Amino acid sequence: MKVNFAHLREHSTSGGWIDFAVFEAHSASNSDSENDRVLAQLTAKARYSGLKIDQSALAFNRNGRLHFYGSKNLVDYLSRSGLPQWTHSIDA
Repeated sequence: MKVNFAHLREHSTSGGWIDFAVFEAHSASNSDSENDRVLAQLTAKARYSGLKIDQSALAFNRNGRLHFYGSKNLVDYLSRSGLPQWTHSIDA
């Protein structure tokens, strides 16, 4: 199955750069441990393909609303800025 994701670089609040990935999840589990496993697996595959990723998150719709799951600072940022455009895809 192909998974779309956005791989972006933005200025961090501490003044440097942060590279992050947001993965499209067609659904998310109610279990944090399952979401952690899926996010870790997708992040590892993206890193293996040569991308630098400091933080990552899943993006999914639940009850018609967009939700994010992952690194707290990234989730906070995405909650304010919204879903980025997909830039890549990987086989999951």
